[in-house]
Amino acid sequence: MSVDPPEAASLPSGATRDYARTRRRERVPSAAMPEAGASFLFGSDSSNRLISPEWPRLAVPMFLLLTGIAAFNLELPPLLTVLLVGLASGIMAMAKWAVRLESERQLDTGQRMLLVGLAVALPMFLFGSAMGVWGTTGQIEWFYCLVGVAILSLLSTVVQSGRLVGVLAGQVAIWSGITCVASTIGGYFSLAVGVCIAIIAYSRQRRIDLMLREKAENDVRVQTRAQEILADYEETGQGWFWETDRRGHITYLSAPVAETLGRTVPDLIGRPFAELFNLTEQSGEGERTLAFHLSARSSFSELAVRAATPDEERWWSITGRPTYDTFNNFTGFRGSGTDLTEKRRSQEHASRLAHFDSLTGLSNRFRMSQTLEKILLAPQVQHRACAVFLLDLDRFKQVNDTLGHPAGDALLKQVAQRLERVVGKMGRVGRLGGDEFQVILPGKIEREQLGHLASRIIESLSQPYSIDGSRVMIGASVGIALAPDDCVTSEALIRNADLALYAAKDGGRGRFHFYAADLHSDAEERRKMEEDLRDAVTNGGLELYYQPVVQTATEKITGFEALLRWNHAEKGWISPARFIPIAEDTGLIAPIGEWALRTACRDLSRWPENVRVAVNVSPLQFANPALPAIVTNALANAQVAPERLELEITESVFLNDDEGTEHMFKALKAIGVRLALDDFGTGYSSLGYLKTAPFDKIKIDQSFVRGATQPGSRNGAIIASIVSLAEALGMETTAEGVETLDELDLVRMLGCSHVQGYIYERPLSSMNAAARLSTGLMAIAQGPRSARASRQSMLRKVVLDHGGHRYNAMVRNISQTGALIEGLWNVPPGTIFRVVLADNHVVTATCRWSNEDRLGVEFSLPLRLDESGRIAAVAGRPPASVETDTTSQRKVG
Repeated sequence: MSVDPPEAASLPSGATRDYARTRRRERVPSAAMPEAGASFLFGSDSSNRLISPEWPRLAVPMFLLLTGIAAFNLELPPLLTVLLVGLASGIMAMAKWAVRLESERQLDTGQRMLLVGLAVALPMFLFGSAMGVWGTTGQIEWFYCLVGVAILSLLSTVVQSGRLVGVLAGQVAIWSGITCVASTIGGYFSLAVGVCIAIIAYSRQRRIDLMLREKAENDVRVQTRAQEILADYEETGQGWFWETDRRGHITYLSAPVAETLGRTVPDLIGRPFAELFNLTEQSGEGERTLAFHLSARSSFSELAVRAATPDEERWWSITGRPTYDTFNNFTGFRGSGTDLTEKRRSQEHASRLAHFDSLTGLSNRFRMSQTLEKILLAPQVQHRACAVFLLDLDRFKQVNDTLGHPAGDALLKQVAQRLERVVGKMGRVGRLGGDEFQVILPGKIEREQLGHLASRIIESLSQPYSIDGSRVMIGASVGIALAPDDCVTSEALIRNADLALYAAKDGGRGRFHFYAADLHSDAEERRKMEEDLRDAVTNGGLELYYQPVVQTATEKITGFEALLRWNHAEKGWISPARFIPIAEDTGLIAPIGEWALRTACRDLSRWPENVRVAVNVSPLQFANPALPAIVTNALANAQVAPERLELEITESVFLNDDEGTEHMFKALKAIGVRLALDDFGTGYSSLGYLKTAPFDKIKIDQSFVRGATQPGSRNGAIIASIVSLAEALGMETTAEGVETLDELDLVRMLGCSHVQGYIYERPLSSMNAAARLSTGLMAIAQGPRSARASRQSMLRKVVLDHGGHRYNAMVRNISQTGALIEGLWNVPPGTIFRVVLADNHVVTATCRWSNEDRLGVEFSLPLRLDESGRIAAVAGRPPASVETDTTSQRKVG
């Protein structure tokens, strides 16, 4: 098994290397491996010496053999024999110096072979020659000489055991020596044969050694590679190994596991195997299974256990099997493990994606549907009650378009947090997609309590948000449906909550609405209107009306704005505010817009050359790449100049594709039409587009004109700023919705170049517009001097005091500055009354007009409003009736 490098200790606990740092084990060096033929040379001698350390001791047996043979035959050996044996014994005794020289010095092969020749071969050759000389003398029989040679040969073989080169040198030398004496040719022949045998033996042994060496190297290579693979496997964190003894104590553990646990391998050796895991926090099934297998001594595979890591949650999959010795005795467990952490996290992430919204962390549509189904299908009927809130954010699209989708995502996260904070533990909050949210409240909850919760939700979501340093305001509408009061199935409950949501949005947004049975009729009415609108588009049921646009300097009509009208065959005139949203939702706005362009151009062809027509272009039309071609065809078919056509475009076209928007502007201007910026200042876009957008006119929305003449109103300053901006950019301005002479004087004084509104003319049909133009282009302002204050309708008894006479009357409507009163006949204008509106509240009023039993009075001082915006004087009880004489019912004056 592997041993971790020192740098492993510096890795944090639980860290998983994303690379394999292979620790190569030191291979057996080539010098340590036996060289080919080394066994022939050295045998099994670990010191690799050619001459055995015991070789010098053969000098004694050599001398004893000579004396023994002489004593047995009772013959003295010849002098030459004695001299040769003595010389051989001396050289043999002096071989100890050769042994020492070989062991102490690094000799090359030639030197070592020379030592073998001198220390081994030479004395053996001399002894063999001595025995041959003795045998040739005839003193003794050859048999005894051969016995002596054979005995010494066997002794030399034993002493040089394992050193094949030494054995061959001794054998060849001793037998060559005796042979040379008997026969010179035979001696040399035997010597040659011995050398050949030595060479053949060496070659054979070398081949054997090469085979053995290759096998040994392969075995070492395989073993080393297996160790390296295991080391890599452990180091990369892909897996680890463990082993225990029969008591369940760890005897081996991979180092990465110890690192993950924040400990070292020596600390864990001898500790219980279960100490590696946090079994108290894992499922009971897994805990029993692991304990069972360990106690039952049975194999287990891929058990998921939690690691006993101190700082983070990590999971392992462990596999193990029991081990036994040769006597079938249990010796412990051995197994492996892998890291399951990332796999479990991926599974949890996949499960979370399947049940939770990835952006807000709320339950998604699937999980909310499961929750609702579980409640509605509860075994007990009393547990099937619940309430469903459907929420839709108001003005979210504008925020998403103006600040970008990242800002919209950040806003949705904050909305989710506020929703969860308000709902709390009462129910479950989910996001269905986009800006749609859902709340499920289990149990029977009173409608009043649900209404309070819905109000708190709307109030919380309507508070300002801070997105990337920008202050954002949105709202919310809520639809509420109850089970089992409204329905008992999830599909019907969601449908009813959706209908209630539509009702809340149609009611002005920023409110909640409970489901009611009549909402189905409203939905059916909307569906029927959509069908009728399709028929109207197909059969030509729509009309264009034209409202004059008057130049303030000359009070002449310079053009008309084309306004869409629908005269339904059964319902009469339907407001565009009702059918235009349906057209946009169903995609009918595109064919309607194309029809309006062609119709307006056709009508324009019958008007004077100096009169223009303005046609509204929806954002969906503007995004259509075919728009320039549609405009060109409409102009060509009507045979009118392009500059007589004015396209009114809202700010919302700048919220999508800057490049596409710029390209569309260039294409339209290339045609030669005029471009007007409609509803300026009411959107959410920045003013940056005015630097490049080729507008010819800016239209001031009527919301800025309304109330501009009222004291304290800031609308006049806004109008003046828009006019200044337009003049600086070389653009005209048109004030929309001018209805009073005061408003006309104000916008003229502030520098607006054009005016459009009821003060000059209401929208006219095509025929009436042509008739109006036939009378000339001069326009005369006609209308009230100023807009009256908003009035409050009522039926309230009051008392009028005039010259000491008191009259009972009835107030029909009232404002801060006056009232409509009936009950007195033919009152002369200018008559002054004291009007008793309430107990202890009397106001002086002057009659301004009278018609039969009705009169309009103007208060000398404006009345005060209460916190709800109502007239404070009439918020309480009406005054008590006053008894009067018979003159009370007579006309005044």
